[in-house]
Amino acid sequence: MTHTSHERLLIIDFGSQVTQLIARRLRELQVYCEIHPFNAVTPEFLDEFKPRAVILSGGPASVIDTGSPRPPAEVFTLGVPVLGICYGQQVMMQMLGGRVERGHGTAEFGRAYVKPEGSLPLLAGWFDGGREQVWMSHGDHVSEIAPGFEVYGTSPNAPYAITADVARRFFAVQFHPEVHHTPNGRALLKNFVTLAGFTGDWTMGAYREHAIEAIRAQVGDKRVICALSGGVDSSVAAILIHEAIGEQLTCVFVDHGLMRKGEADEVVGMFRDAYNLPLIHCQEADRFIGALEGVSDPEVKRKTIGRLFIEVFEEQAKVIGGADFLAQGTLYPDVIESVSFSGGPSVTIKSHHNVGGLPERMNMGLVEPLRELFKDEVRALGRELGLPSHFIGRHPFPGPGLAIRCPGEITREKLEILREADAVYIDQIRKHGLYDEIWQAFVALLPVRTVGVMGDGRSYDYACALRAVTSVDGMTADYYPFTHEFLGETATRIINEVKGINRVTYDITSKPPGTIEWE
Repeated sequence: MTHTSHERLLIIDFGSQVTQLIARRLRELQVYCEIHPFNAVTPEFLDEFKPRAVILSGGPASVIDTGSPRPPAEVFTLGVPVLGICYGQQVMMQMLGGRVERGHGTAEFGRAYVKPEGSLPLLAGWFDGGREQVWMSHGDHVSEIAPGFEVYGTSPNAPYAITADVARRFFAVQFHPEVHHTPNGRALLKNFVTLAGFTGDWTMGAYREHAIEAIRAQVGDKRVICALSGGVDSSVAAILIHEAIGEQLTCVFVDHGLMRKGEADEVVGMFRDAYNLPLIHCQEADRFIGALEGVSDPEVKRKTIGRLFIEVFEEQAKVIGGADFLAQGTLYPDVIESVSFSGGPSVTIKSHHNVGGLPERMNMGLVEPLRELFKDEVRALGRELGLPSHFIGRHPFPGPGLAIRCPGEITREKLEILREADAVYIDQIRKHGLYDEIWQAFVALLPVRTVGVMGDGRSYDYACALRAVTSVDGMTADYYPFTHEFLGETATRIINEVKGINRVTYDITSKPPGTIEWE
C-alpha cells in the first residue's frame, strides 16, 4: 500500500540489520516513509515516488569494493534533503567526490563520543553537555570529504563523524542515530525531517481511512476469508476489513490445538458476541498435532503449520461458496525477518507461516492491510477502531503457537505440560501487576529431562525456561528484570502445580543476538 497523498520519505536500504529502526523512529515522528532496496530504486522509481527527503541506510558492504551497492546518481539531483548514515555517509562521499579508506586504526564498533565543530540546524538540541554519545559500527572511514561539505562533528576515530553541504541540504553521519545507544538520535532525525518540511501528517486516523479505501479498491464486490488467530494483529485486521466491506468478510478461526489455556473459547466468544462478525470455528487439533508429532526441526514445524493453515482455508472457502481473497494480519517485522521488505539485501532470519504468498492452486489474492505497520502502530490502529484496551494490550502470540515454544519433538503430553506452566506464569505476572510493563512473556518447555527430588522420591521430569522481554516494536528486545523473589515464587508454583516439570530457568538473552521466541 503506497500512500500517495502523504508527505513521503524514502529510505534506501543497503542491507543494514537496523534499517527498519530508521523507519520506526520516523513513524514515531508521524512521518510516512518506505524502505526500498538500493537495487530497486531507479530514476523511474524516484520520479514516481517523489520523496520529500531521502535517507541512505547503513550496510555491511565496503564502498571501496568493485560492485558495492550504490543509489542512483539522480538521488543527488532531486533537490531534496539527503541524510547518509554510516555506509550511507561513505557512499555519499565516494559518489560526490570524496574518498573512503579502509583500516589504519580508524575502525569503531560500539559506544563512542562525538564533539561539535561549528553550528548546524541538524544538530539543534545536541552537545548541550559538550559531547554526545553515539553508536558506531564501521571498518572503513571517510578520509576526504566531498567538495562543498564541511565538518560539524568529530570522534576519536572518525574525524568526519558529522559532515554537511548546507547549500544542497546534504547531511552525513558516520554513526547510527536510529539505535537506542545513540540516546539523542531521535532529536537529530526530528531536525532532519523538520528541515525537509515535513508537517507530521502520518496518523492512525489517516491510515485507517486510506486502508479502508485500499481494501475496497482491491476487493470490489468479492468475498474475503480472514485468518483469525485471536491475536491483536489478525483481530485488528479483521475489524478493519469488516469496516471496509461488511458482510463480504467471513472470519475463520483455526483451533489447531496449539493455543494457550482457555484461549479458543475467549476468542470465539469475543468475536461472535461483542463484534457479531461472521465466524467459522474450525476444530483442527487432531490434524495439526498429528502432523507435528515427532517433528523437531523448527523450520519444518513452521512450514507444516503454514501448509495446514492453507488446507483449512481452502476447505472453508468452499464451504461458504467460494472466496477470492484471504486476509492476514501480517506485520512489517514479520516481512523483514522472512525476507527483505522489497526483495533487498538484508538477511532472512526465519520463515513466518503468514509470509511468502499463497499456492497458485488457491487462486486467491492476499489482503494484508497491516503489512507496513509495526506492532505498536497496530495497537494504535486498534484503539482508533475502538477495540477494548485489555485486548489491545495482550502480549503477542505467534501463529504457530505452542509448537515453537516446545523445542525438540512435539507430543500431546508436552503441549499440555507447557500449556499449564504458561498459565501459571502469566497468572503470576498479572498478580504482581507486571503484565503491561512486559512486551511478551511465555514458557518454553525444554527438550531435556533432569533429576530432581520431590517429597522423599526421585523425579525425572522436564525443565522449562521462562521468557519475558521489553520492547517497542519487536525488532529489538531486552529481558525483563524480575526480582529473585518473583522468580523463586513463580518457580515454586510451576513445580508444585504442573505435573511433569521439576526445574525452572529464566532466559536473559536480548534480541539480538537471540530472537524473542525460542524457535
